[in-house]
Amino acid sequence: MTDRRLAPLTALSTLTRRPARPVVHPSVSGPAAQPEPVVRSRLIDNAVYSEGRRVATPATAAESREELAVDEGRLAWLGLYRPEPGQLGELADLYDLPDLAVEDAIQAHQRPKFERYGQTLFVVLKAARYLDATEEVEFGELHLFLGADFAITVRHSESPDLSRVRRRLESEPALLAKGSEAVLYAILDAVVDGYSPVVAGLANDIDEIETQVFGGDPRVSRRIYELSQEVLEFQRAAAPLTGILAAITAGFDKYGVDEELRSYLRDVADHVTSVIERVEGFRLQLRDILTVNATLVAQRQNEEIRELTEASIAQGEEVKKISAWAAILFAPTLVGTVYGMNFDVMPELGWRFGYPMAVLLMGAVSVVLYLVFKRRDWI
Repeated sequence: MTDRRLAPLTALSTLTRRPARPVVHPSVSGPAAQPEPVVRSRLIDNAVYSEGRRVATPATAAESREELAVDEGRLAWLGLYRPEPGQLGELADLYDLPDLAVEDAIQAHQRPKFERYGQTLFVVLKAARYLDATEEVEFGELHLFLGADFAITVRHSESPDLSRVRRRLESEPALLAKGSEAVLYAILDAVVDGYSPVVAGLANDIDEIETQVFGGDPRVSRRIYELSQEVLEFQRAAAPLTGILAAITAGFDKYGVDEELRSYLRDVADHVTSVIERVEGFRLQLRDILTVNATLVAQRQNEEIRELTEASIAQGEEVKKISAWAAILFAPTLVGTVYGMNFDVMPELGWRFGYPMAVLLMGAVSVVLYLVFKRRDWI
């Protein structure tokens, strides 16, 4: 990169683009088919700057391209929000954007990356913001096309708020006068600054989870898993910035990047390193929390099993006592039942000592059973 413009590398072959065809509703066929109504413009802001100050606010991308021809040192900054493919195709023709990068911007769902196509830089960034109401992290995607005299930003989500970035740069004309590199720096800085509330929110969530774990909350395992997924997604968004900033830093001397911008970008790199270290710490902390939670759950299960075992043993002791006394009482009942049948012919019915003998037999059997059960600790 050179001051206020991006130095070219090896030029790519010229890529032709077909004019966009009108979209026809699939339910309509034949000569009476009519094209769908044109979707309203998704061009959020369109400004042309000279020496860091806004000199024009064109209504269309074509007008901004015309404004660039008025003065050699001008910069056009176009901000789009979820544009239609046709809009990006028009911009690609006006600013000679690389087809592969335009295709990525249309499809979205790209990983953060930094690529150079001839005179154009293509950067994909992942923004993040913490939603206090739901205690969740929301991720956004941002695409940047940067050339010698233009900066095109394509947002596919609410964050980051690029209007604040634009206001910041417009309040610092000296910085904005450095060209599209200044826009890249300011957006990188805004994205990385937006990570700080996310880090704070995740740290607070982890503290709450620790309280839940030691409080025995049965729902904590699900929350640990969901938070681990958010931390992993956040890590995927932030970690590639290290490589992006390293690639930019490597070209400082080659492309003559302004010294002030160099220091600013190094500061952003330091913040990214800090964020990545915190996120890696969160990942390890959640892994340890999950292990501790599994240990505590196992301990609680073992405690419950021990209590059930003790209750079962105690119940068995009671059953043994009941069984022993039932057997003791059953013996005299059996003898009494036999001699209570009142048959006419029974040897002992006419015997003088029959009754004392029966009572003695019932007592003797009961005593023997009692001694046996007592010896076995059933009683």
